Amino acid sequence: MFFVSETIKKLTQEFDLIPDKRKGVLERIPAFISGNVLEQLTSDLIFICTHNSRRSHMAQVWAQTAASYFSIPNVNAYSGGTEATAFNPRAVDALRRIGFKIDLASSGINPKYVVRYSDEHPGFEVFSKRYNEGGNPNVGFAAIMTCSHADENCPIVVGSSIRLSLPYDDPKSFDGTSVESDKYTERSLEIGREMLFAFSQIRKQ
Repeated sequence: MFFVSETIKKLTQEFDLIPDKRKGVLERIPAFISGNVLEQLTSDLIFICTHNSRRSHMAQVWAQTAASYFSIPNVNAYSGGTEATAFNPRAVDALRRIGFKIDLASSGINPKYVVRYSDEHPGFEVFSKRYNEGGNPNVGFAAIMTCSHADENCPIVVGSSIRLSLPYDDPKSFDGTSVESDKYTERSLEIGREMLFAFSQIRKQ
């Protein structure tokens, strides 16, 4: 059972909300994965944002969930930054609010969390790191840029097979405001909708 099954059901009915231009970028993800599936190879995706604190983590969580939901084998989702900070607690809470089970595995300035999307699948560890550190793959992966700063300042991602520009607005802009929770949830749902769309296309290729 997926903990976020109701959210997934809703988001998969909202693909028409995704602009055609973004769909064009998103469709490069299933193209990358489909080729690997045919050759029985692993597909590694690294979602990259400058601080690896919010959007890149949300994308990692949703991509891993979408791969499992659509039964796409041998997909590993990672995240990283051009520097390491911490998985922002506001982003953690946003994912919890929509149903993900997230447990603190270790504390400190850069805590480690275990994220679970289903009671049938083991959790996976999430923490802030540089994109080329912390157990992330170093060759043959898809580099997916989730913030404009990293996209503009990291034009070449060494080791990647493909590089995609898929920036999202930063919910950090609303920290400390009355709409903070709503904006973090909104961003998580937007990312979830787009990851689900991308993985739904794999069966069609």
